[in-house]
Amino acid sequence: MSFINVRRWLIKPFIFFTIMFILKSYLAWAVIFDNLLPWKSLLTEIPFAWALFCIIERFASKRKLGYYMTVNLLVTAIFFAAIMYFKYYGVIVTYHAAEQVNQVTAVRNSVFSLMDPYYLLIFADVLVLGYYFLFNRNGRMFKKEQINRGRGSRKFSALFAASLALCLFNVLPNKASMNEIKKAQEMGILNYEAYTIFAQDKIDLVKASDITQEAVDAAKGISVPANPQLQGAAKGKNLIILQMESLQNFLIGLKVDGKEITPNLNAVMKESLYFPNFYQMVGQGNTSDAEFVVNTSFYIPPRGAATQMYVDKVLPSLPRLMEKNGYQTATFHTNDVEFWNRGELYSSLGWGKYYDHRFFGDEDTFFFGPSDEVLYRKTTAKLKEMSASGQPFYAQIISMSAHHPFTIPEEKYKMKLPERYEGTFVGDYIRAQNYADYTFGQLVQELKENGLWDNSLIMIYGDHMGLPIYSLDHDDIELMTEIYGHEYGYANMTNIPLIIHGAGDAQPQTLEQVGGEIDILPTAANLLGVSLKGHLHFGQDIINQPYNLLPERYYLPSGSFIASSGLLIPGNSFEDNTQYPLALGGKQPAATEDEYNRALRLLQLSDSYVSQLPLKPTE
Repeated sequence: MSFINVRRWLIKPFIFFTIMFILKSYLAWAVIFDNLLPWKSLLTEIPFAWALFCIIERFASKRKLGYYMTVNLLVTAIFFAAIMYFKYYGVIVTYHAAEQVNQVTAVRNSVFSLMDPYYLLIFADVLVLGYYFLFNRNGRMFKKEQINRGRGSRKFSALFAASLALCLFNVLPNKASMNEIKKAQEMGILNYEAYTIFAQDKIDLVKASDITQEAVDAAKGISVPANPQLQGAAKGKNLIILQMESLQNFLIGLKVDGKEITPNLNAVMKESLYFPNFYQMVGQGNTSDAEFVVNTSFYIPPRGAATQMYVDKVLPSLPRLMEKNGYQTATFHTNDVEFWNRGELYSSLGWGKYYDHRFFGDEDTFFFGPSDEVLYRKTTAKLKEMSASGQPFYAQIISMSAHHPFTIPEEKYKMKLPERYEGTFVGDYIRAQNYADYTFGQLVQELKENGLWDNSLIMIYGDHMGLPIYSLDHDDIELMTEIYGHEYGYANMTNIPLIIHGAGDAQPQTLEQVGGEIDILPTAANLLGVSLKGHLHFGQDIINQPYNLLPERYYLPSGSFIASSGLLIPGNSFEDNTQYPLALGGKQPAATEDEYNRALRLLQLSDSYVSQLPLKPTE
């Protein structure tokens, strides 16, 4: 393009940047909403851009082009952040994500592994114009000239008013929508971002005196049996809770071309209580949120990670409950304790001790710390030492080697994948989980050799999904369809296993009742014979409850829940919901509006209860 032609376009930057804006919005919508809907993106995104452009045209007397380029760069960054955040989390990014920017930076390899090269086209005009005005002589001269200064001020004032009216027209009718993704699509991405800045995150608090276990159980739709099965079956035993990184339930028993992916987990599962209809309940904090939910039996906060929103509280917790009953408590994680603010979380939960990177060192490090081989070996030695005191212990072990993006070092490969899996996200995931299972086998052996296996109640679960639907490309989707024998859905995505070993004389069996991470605390308490009297909890002992209601947040839109009746995702409200069968399949889902309202009530009760807990004393 000649200098004369460039000048002709840039003399009318309103037109040039409008065209650029349209193309960028099309790209963002194609990735996030899985379609273009050109008319919809035009009606929702362009009024926002025009409102900004009109302000520039009306008030900028100098450096007008510079203001356009600044706005263009800002909007480009927002669209790109929305694309990448959606690919990683499956939700629409908001300004709240800035609170986790240091954590996102720490997992940047995971985030950018999901980036298709064509996403970078969104920066094409920024790079071209930047080069033109910084390094081209004609561009540097042209930048100094004035461009249509002060012309058409009334026209731009009128267009600003019309654009602002259209923005409000897109935002106001959709404020009450429960589904954040649908809300962003109806408002427009940029309108939604602006809306979240000004919208108040206000909780309609329930009085603390009204938040009782009876009120929680009524909202859950359950009653506690007078004589629970297996009550005290593991009384006096140690409690070991193993949280396995990104472990989804479909891996249990899975064979690929005749080869077991998790032979060690499969072997333990056959000697244990196995819950295949179990689901994650985490939010933005992922692994750390799983630690919070499991150890408190509360739901994650309305926004942000529990490690940032709730750690100023003295949290009623499983560590405190076990300490009250004469147990030592310790948690083990090879990463730095400051990652996801775990130091504050562990203080709030009342852990007796924690062991992090300073304990495990730098041996055999990849991803965020030493391998699971190092984790299990050094942890088992410490558990043997704790056991020698004669006092039982509660230990939580957080594995990490199968972390996203699942590209483990080649020397850690324990299996050869079929050719169709090579170079795929699903293939990398399966290989990483096969290695994690290998190290789990080492843990089992070490616990047995140190006399801890038979004297411990051991609960094993996955912290969260590893293969989000929105992160998979065409080849990955085909592989998941091959594995499942049907389309890979939301219920499959959030489905994690729970395996309970050492529950006294309980016969090994598969129990198909629905459960979630919030249920681990009361289930452990029942098996250990520990009373929960006076200890408010939102989970339930899933061994003794045939029905469950699990409100979900973050990875599924607000108002979503999993229940024995199926998985429900609302639209603007309950009326336009979409329902899916549970991970085990079979039954046609039949979730009700009563369940929907009770799920929202449970979240309100939990939010209200935690927000009114006493603050930690300042040191």
